[in-house]
Amino acid sequence: MGKMRLISQGEGPAEGFCLVKSVSARTDVKGSEYLDFILADSEGECAGKLWNYSRVYHGTFEPDDIIKVRGTVQIWKDNEQLKIERIRHANEQDDVDMNLLIPCAPFDPQIMYDELFMIAQDFRNEDLRRLVQYLLRENKDKLLLYPAGVKLHHATRGGLLHHTLSVVKLAQKVLDLYPWLNGDLLLSGAILHDIGKLEELDTGSLGLAGAYTSAGQLLGHISIGMSMVAQAAEVTLCPKETAVLVEHMLLAHHGNPEYGSPKLPMIPEAEVLSVCDLLDSRLYEMQAALNSVAPGGFSERLWALDNRQIYKPNTCEEKQ
Repeated sequence: MGKMRLISQGEGPAEGFCLVKSVSARTDVKGSEYLDFILADSEGECAGKLWNYSRVYHGTFEPDDIIKVRGTVQIWKDNEQLKIERIRHANEQDDVDMNLLIPCAPFDPQIMYDELFMIAQDFRNEDLRRLVQYLLRENKDKLLLYPAGVKLHHATRGGLLHHTLSVVKLAQKVLDLYPWLNGDLLLSGAILHDIGKLEELDTGSLGLAGAYTSAGQLLGHISIGMSMVAQAAEVTLCPKETAVLVEHMLLAHHGNPEYGSPKLPMIPEAEVLSVCDLLDSRLYEMQAALNSVAPGGFSERLWALDNRQIYKPNTCEEKQ
């Protein structure tokens, strides 16, 4: 993550809106209380200090609060931090652009949701159409908001829909090349493969996940997603054989056991889904890493990509 817009000009005065990522009350060496913040926007984050804090005068602050601050950017132990002089909560009149404060998917979540719903609407298999559309309808509010992860790929507001739609579009391209595949089954698995993340991720009102839920830690999104599909199959009267095929696609969509799949793909559609899922997640990580790399340079080592460094060729033209 890069540098916050608020501190991008370096040392000196700064004023603007930002997100509270964390805040804690502390006591300095003189016994006076102060607030220790981690502030953020969509570009980056920085530490902030509100000295001589008074709960009565300044109010209270919580993670995910949107605030407006005025202060001075200072250097402390080679890192920039904001000495806060004025602070208040944002209000409706401020009309804050959330895209500037938190990382958001590049497409409108409602448009992505509608596209997925209409893709299912075109299924020839009525059992799969009812199953997929039921799960989309029942989870619409969360789907419009949730990320696909805490820190790794698509960890943005609306990121789960962004990743899901990308996997679906990849699968559609594969179907163009291999029309003998069961398209309705493949696209059903692509739409639902990460549905369990809605219960796995502890996601706040801003659409960012700070941690995993207890169920997420104990079960993981694959097991949760299979349970959601099984329950939905009962409600929609989906035949057992059809439901089991969809459940297998969720069970095997990470491909290898070392990536979390209890089973290797055992039908062609599950194999395609696992490849599309891996391709989209890896390309997202690579693009994110290269955004801050100059042509001819290497990224830092990326844990999510087997600790690889990614190279940015200096002979390739930038896309406009």
